Amino acid sequence: MSSLRTLLAALFIFAVAFDPSAVNAKFSNSMYFYWGAHHSAILGNGDDLQLVLDQTSGSGIKSKRPFLFGSIQMLIKLVPGNSAGTVTAYYVSSSGDRHDEIDFEFLGNASGQPYTIHTNIYTQGNGSREQQFRPWFDPTADFHNYTIHWNPTEVMWYVDSVPIRVFRNYENEGIAYPNKQGMRVYSSLWNADIWATQGGRVKIDWKVAPFIARYRSFRARACKWNGPVSISQCASNTAANWWTSPTYSKLSNAKFGQLTWVRDNYMIYDYCKDTKRFNGKTPPECFKPQF
Repeated sequence: MSSLRTLLAALFIFAVAFDPSAVNAKFSNSMYFYWGAHHSAILGNGDDLQLVLDQTSGSGIKSKRPFLFGSIQMLIKLVPGNSAGTVTAYYVSSSGDRHDEIDFEFLGNASGQPYTIHTNIYTQGNGSREQQFRPWFDPTADFHNYTIHWNPTEVMWYVDSVPIRVFRNYENEGIAYPNKQGMRVYSSLWNADIWATQGGRVKIDWKVAPFIARYRSFRARACKWNGPVSISQCASNTAANWWTSPTYSKLSNAKFGQLTWVRDNYMIYDYCKDTKRFNGKTPPECFKPQF
């Protein structure tokens, strides 16, 4: 019996050591500044971050390695007060002209106006799939959990564990899906006042700079990308690849109820309903069930 326990313990240690989802994802260990490092900082024990925008520059951070499938989460406290013209971006993306990308972007506001949660997904370099929401809370008063979850079946955007959007895989029907390129994790704070607030009509007020977005608890429970061989490895239905289990293939009834509540009460833009934008030709995925 003791030998069996020893064997099981050894197998557990082996599984943890080689589990592709077991990523030590502190900012200090797993990310680096690719822009604006002169006025941004990783603080404390490496699990706190602040990005800064002023008239000299914005700032950005990216993960050292790419991933394919899993869950990426950050706790973010957005720029308070008059943040008009600023954008805090949080996304995963591959590189190149035919890149894949899954976006959260938080569009700043004039004081007293709500933020806009802007979401989008690119496949093979093609985006134009925006959906926007108003938050049902003050995203500047405290930290909130923003999670990007994607697997071979669907991409899901969560806010504090509440799903706000789903994009399902209909690749077998000719609709591209982000499942063949490793994506790094990015976040940035930048000047987007040509479009971000009321279509660019409200500009940044530099008198209230610097603008600071704060982050905690970056976690990447995701499959490490090691080149094209990872396409099959990360998609395989194994115990280590928890994201491929049937539990994560679709929303539960409770989560579907939450999604419906958000979309009924807080969605302010859906590309699928913007018929003028596409000259009356609705994108094909809009005809498919997404839930």
